[in-house]
Amino acid sequence: MKVFVTGGNGFIGSRVVRLLHAQGHEIRCLLRESSQTDRINEIPYEKHIGDVRDVDSLVAGMEGCDGVIHLASISSWDQIRSPIMRVVVIDGTRNVMEAAMRAGNLRTVFVSTCAAVNGTKSPEVMNESTEFTLDPKTYVYAGAKHEAEVLCTEFAAKGLPVITVNPCEVYGPEDDDLITASYLLDALKDWPAMSLHGGTAVAHVEDIADGIIKALEKGRGGERYILGGDNLHVRQVIEMTLESGGQAGKFILQLPNWLTKAVIKGLAAVRLPTPVIPDIVDYGTLFWFVDCSKAQQELGYTYRPAKETVDDVVSWLQTSGRV
Repeated sequence: MKVFVTGGNGFIGSRVVRLLHAQGHEIRCLLRESSQTDRINEIPYEKHIGDVRDVDSLVAGMEGCDGVIHLASISSWDQIRSPIMRVVVIDGTRNVMEAAMRAGNLRTVFVSTCAAVNGTKSPEVMNESTEFTLDPKTYVYAGAKHEAEVLCTEFAAKGLPVITVNPCEVYGPEDDDLITASYLLDALKDWPAMSLHGGTAVAHVEDIADGIIKALEKGRGGERYILGGDNLHVRQVIEMTLESGGQAGKFILQLPNWLTKAVIKGLAAVRLPTPVIPDIVDYGTLFWFVDCSKAQQELGYTYRPAKETVDDVVSWLQTSGRV
């Protein structure tokens, strides 16, 4: 296929682009003039200058393509509460869906997140039919992605073959912006290592990229597929990280969630520096455990053990001189 990819220069998107090329697909990437393309410079692809905020540029970019993978989003914690969040995540997704319809009702994959499925205060395993109950004013990113998924459902009802995938927490080498690798880096560099009472499913970026492409090839239009991994408590992830980094036995401090939140948000309220962005604490004190059996059965999705994923990231942090 010839695939139009938004966000193809990002952490996950660059893996999707590489894998599409390895599998023999042609690739056209939506990029801005200022886009950094270091991760995909060695891959042959066609560049299309445009923006998800400009539907006409999207229609032009999709001309002659057979499918669309929409990854462009906001991933930086410091932009979560900025006005650009809604413009890019919600309006941008609407524009991509509109363009895909205008370009010939193209088969489209929207890359959402497990945060848009739901989060729970106790360890509960969720699936594609779980009701979303989070307050979007607190969980802005999750709420925006959930709202974007509602748009996908509406476009599916109009006849667009759009498939939604929900990756869990994604780890891997070349996370240059330290989107998730920062959690492992902090555990290795800080003393004591800090933990929260929460949990998440952990997957390797290569497995997520493969799942996204499998969704384009095999997914059913209008359906949603969770791309999960091993469900682990935050403390388990930290313990794996310390063991992998040769720091097994290092003291791990885990305060009650209410106390951690009170301290972080209290500092933020009086405009004092906080050790982490307050939003991270909101997400880190919930459980994001998921069941990905639907994707396994229908798409052939697979994931490697979390220990192997953590080892890979820690090795990259060490060899790149970050720790």
